[in-house]
Amino acid sequence: MLLVLGCPSAYAKFVSDDLGTPFHCFHPPNTVYSQQCSPKLLRCTPFQRPSFKSFCRREEEEEVTPFSQGFSALQEDDSPWESGNVWSNLALYLFSLHIPFSFGGLSVVALFNGQPVLDPQTEALSLLTIQILEFSGTLVLLKYTAKPQYKFSNFFKKNNTWSYRNWFLSSALGFGFLALLVFLTSLLSDFLYGSKPVSNPIQKEMLLNSGISRVSCALAYCIVIPLLEEVVYRGFLLTSLSSTMEWQQAVAISSVIFSAIHLSGENFLQLFIIGYLLGCSYSWTGNLSSSIVIHSLYNALTLVVSYFY
Repeated sequence: MLLVLGCPSAYAKFVSDDLGTPFHCFHPPNTVYSQQCSPKLLRCTPFQRPSFKSFCRREEEEEVTPFSQGFSALQEDDSPWESGNVWSNLALYLFSLHIPFSFGGLSVVALFNGQPVLDPQTEALSLLTIQILEFSGTLVLLKYTAKPQYKFSNFFKKNNTWSYRNWFLSSALGFGFLALLVFLTSLLSDFLYGSKPVSNPIQKEMLLNSGISRVSCALAYCIVIPLLEEVVYRGFLLTSLSSTMEWQQAVAISSVIFSAIHLSGENFLQLFIIGYLLGCSYSWTGNLSSSIVIHSLYNALTLVVSYFY
């Protein structure tokens, strides 16, 4: 970038009066830029008349590294919710959509069918339909409660400032690290509380029932649910919290809520770890694609384990 500089005498230094030797203009000690003037200007002096202009080329000396700008790529302007409405908006989502659909949806389907227990194929299809309805309603609700100028596409935009933070690489590393952590916490849980079945019996029954059940489970657990939970708990909640506190605190709080919402006391620690890693991945890249991919791959892994074990 070219700049017109009048080098202050306090920071000007002549190296030589020779035409072949460059003239350097020095900034104060804490600056990271150096200006090197054209050789044609070597015979100029600091007292030369103002009409004579020197054009200098600025070269940046400090190399930008992944940690030179901090860990989190989330910025205050990225917050989709007003800081004072975060908890009321989250409560509105939980009590109007999440609890009725996720915890009461299958019971309502069974009631309408006149069956105390749904057969596996009907349960799988109902699960997929319920999650799609909840996700659709959530998008409408979040759009209504978000700032007027906010767009959902902001979750997936590419910011040139953080372009070196590749969300695809972050997804691959995050999933590998998550799989290792879950394996270690499972061993610890078995040691403390005794061994338990590896697979979820309800999931296993749906997966073994028919091809329709398997496809429905795959779509629900690997696509719809990751999209829904990442948009709510990372996209909206974590981003909004990060605008009012340090990113570490925001990730921890959102992870506690993410874990508590599943209403599984015995798996609370494992769910917290999963939520924390997903939050870190999103904070690092600033792109929700990374946490969605990790979440989807993790759910796919659990389905594979349930199917074969």
